Amino acid sequence: MKLVSAAKFRRLRRPYIPIDRFLEGGALPTTKEAQAIADDVFSLFVSEEVDKVELLYTKFVSLVKSDPVIHTLLPLSPKGEIYDINGVCVDAAEDELFKLTTKEGKLTVERETVRTPTPSFSPILKFEQDQGRGFGSLAPPPPLSAAELAPPAALSTAIRSVRVLALDESTTACPSLEAARPPASRAQRARPRLGPQPHRPRRMAPPAAVPRRLEEALRFLSDNCALAVQWLDDIVDYLDDNAVADSKFLQNLKSSLSFLKSNSSSSLDGGLLEEALTRLETEFRRLLDEHSVPLPMPSTSLSAAAIAPSPLPVHVITKLAAIIERMIANNRLDRCVSIYIEVRGSNVRASLKALDLNYLEISVADFDDVQSIEGWIEKWGKHLEFAVKHLFEAEYKLCNDVFERAGPPEVWTGCFAEIAAQAGILAFLKFGKTVTESKKDPIKLLKLLDIFNSLNRLRVDFNRLFGGKACIEIQNETRDLIKRVIDGSCEIFWELLVQVELQRQTPPPLDGSVPKLVSFITDYCNRLLGEDYKPVLTQVLGIQRSWNRQNFHEGLLKDAILNIIKALEVNFEAWSKGYEDQILSYLFMMNTHWHFFKHLKGTKLGVLLGDPWLREHEQYKEYYAACYLRESWSKLPSLLSREGLILFSGGRATARDLVKKRLKAFNDTFDDMYQKQSNWVISDKDLREKTCQLIIQAIVPVYRSYMQNYGPLVEQDASASKYAKYTAQTLEKMLSSLFQPKPGRSASFRVRHSNGKMNSVVTNQYRSAPTVI
Repeated sequence: MKLVSAAKFRRLRRPYIPIDRFLEGGALPTTKEAQAIADDVFSLFVSEEVDKVELLYTKFVSLVKSDPVIHTLLPLSPKGEIYDINGVCVDAAEDELFKLTTKEGKLTVERETVRTPTPSFSPILKFEQDQGRGFGSLAPPPPLSAAELAPPAALSTAIRSVRVLALDESTTACPSLEAARPPASRAQRARPRLGPQPHRPRRMAPPAAVPRRLEEALRFLSDNCALAVQWLDDIVDYLDDNAVADSKFLQNLKSSLSFLKSNSSSSLDGGLLEEALTRLETEFRRLLDEHSVPLPMPSTSLSAAAIAPSPLPVHVITKLAAIIERMIANNRLDRCVSIYIEVRGSNVRASLKALDLNYLEISVADFDDVQSIEGWIEKWGKHLEFAVKHLFEAEYKLCNDVFERAGPPEVWTGCFAEIAAQAGILAFLKFGKTVTESKKDPIKLLKLLDIFNSLNRLRVDFNRLFGGKACIEIQNETRDLIKRVIDGSCEIFWELLVQVELQRQTPPPLDGSVPKLVSFITDYCNRLLGEDYKPVLTQVLGIQRSWNRQNFHEGLLKDAILNIIKALEVNFEAWSKGYEDQILSYLFMMNTHWHFFKHLKGTKLGVLLGDPWLREHEQYKEYYAACYLRESWSKLPSLLSREGLILFSGGRATARDLVKKRLKAFNDTFDDMYQKQSNWVISDKDLREKTCQLIIQAIVPVYRSYMQNYGPLVEQDASASKYAKYTAQTLEKMLSSLFQPKPGRSASFRVRHSNGKMNSVVTNQYRSAPTVI
């Protein structure tokens, strides 16, 4: 590997210089940049991927001269002792020492040059054996006579010819034979042994380096085996033709040569490579198992900034990538992928299991309406956000880091897609689809909007994580869920007006209270116009109309809600006509108009309707309240007439009879009216108290005055209790208790569906939102 600076790289013009890595830097390199280079080359040397690290640079001598220098950084050895095969010193023969000292009280640096003698090769070194010793190493000498021990001239000539021919063929067929040797072998052969060498412990190579070296050795043997077999074949033929060797040794040589010819290069390692690769798979699984820990769900609210870090340390990822590289070289990548999917998929499932996601398997038959699973839908949004932004985001990055050099991106994206599918992303989508298949009602619209909002917040993450070809199933399921949510939401919203109009045919509340439909629709429309749902509903309606190639503007939403309120106003008139008692009809209209005024004032819906519209309902309330009092309680004071009682003009007995008669009429009318209206309800507390006070003011003062003036006429009578039935305080107390809501009672409606069927639906006032459709 060669590391070159930017300036040197621009001056390189020779194409045969391999550049393993290019480091961009300026004229003044920083300590951080130097440390990165040092860590890189040191790791290569320690792992024995290289035998020597050299620094090539030009040493400044003068303005017109610079000397090229090769400086050996590793291994640490005395300078001037490293030679090439020709005996030329390739290491710097001198060192420069920089000493930090003081001079005249100031710090200064002194430079000192230390030159190391560079002795030449020893004359006793010999690099090649003579021909006789080389021939003897091939075939042991048979028991021949002394004269026969010397090879004849013809044999020497033949051997020389064979060697020359072999060298020529090797030069032609395998020019890089020397280059194919491992670096350590070349360096050891080139380095002379000058005196005793100190013992250095052998470094342990990383697991992935052993199979790589074995592969290189087998490749070298396989590439050059044919040439070696040819050389040996020529020598055996020569020995056989000239009968210069013992037949026993010759036969053994022929058998070995035949075995070498018949066996392929794959069997040369004796199964060692297969065993090494199997152990690498075991190491791959061990690294994943030991460092895969389930990720806990954060206790705080989730946010885009709180992304989980990489679940594996950097050094573990580096080892995994190195193992994968060796597996790819031996066509075993699929085994690593299957191990990775098994371990990491199990880890993600363990992380999700802690969230108690059993509700994801619910079916439509397991619940009656969306309100019963409202809490699960809220959990679904939080759990999905945690799974995507934390679990799957971390797995996505980890797959990229581990399999980055494993080939095309489809390798690691396919691995991630399989992990996501096995971990349960499809179960999340299935739950959303189950909600869309439930019965239609207005609360379902709100829950569908919640589901859409959750998916829309994760849209960018979904497209990035699951946007590849490998995740096509997840993409299709997501698109189908979004389409179901949008279609279902729009269908319920546009049908809401029809459902309000269908309620017009139902009877009004028997107690004259505000219909639950009115309170529900007003609260419901306020929620749709609120900050939580209005942007989502606007987006959903816009998407649905774009699919139908129709234009959409925000005014459509406002117009639709205004039409719903107008239909509700029409329902008031229809319901008021459903009462046989006109007084109860007035009470009902008073209740309903006041509810509109008080509960819509200052709300989103009230702003949309406008202040004139609200004041109009306030005026209607005043009108119907006056009609109610005039037609009911205001008639009682006229029963306590004073006519004929002034100065007892008809006599005391006559006056007593008149008082009895008039008190009896008052009592009968009051009892009848009180008994009937005690079952009526004014829902609003302020309106109820004000109405009761108006009734008291209309009756009690008149009754108190009447009894003070004429009560003594009947109090002395034996049947006094029959006529003086109530005191003023009793009447006031009774009238104050009118129109109270009855605990546990609720209004009942017969709801007509668009399909014509009638269902009896009781809306519970204590539920968050009653179902009326």
